[in-house]
Amino acid sequence: MSSNDTMPVTREAEIFGKALRRLREERGLSQEKLANHPRLGSDTISTNHVSDIERGLKVPSLTVVLKLAVAFDCSPADLLADFTPATMRRLFR
Repeated sequence: MSSNDTMPVTREAEIFGKALRRLREERGLSQEKLANHPRLGSDTISTNHVSDIERGLKVPSLTVVLKLAVAFDCSPADLLADFTPATMRRLFR
């Protein structure tokens, strides 16, 4: 088992992953339903990728963030709302 299997890649990956999980659960979606959301059409995201992002094991690309915003019918900013100025200062001091 590699260290990436048990530990977040970065603190920001962990923060984003928790926000993604919270939004997904608030909308009553399983990881599978999110990954195959009809709003994504043929541009689905794998269930494993959703899981890895939620656990902080993968950092999503901008394209994935935009696809998730489409699936959630929200602004990409809503997915990044936990990255307040205070959080950013703590991350990058």
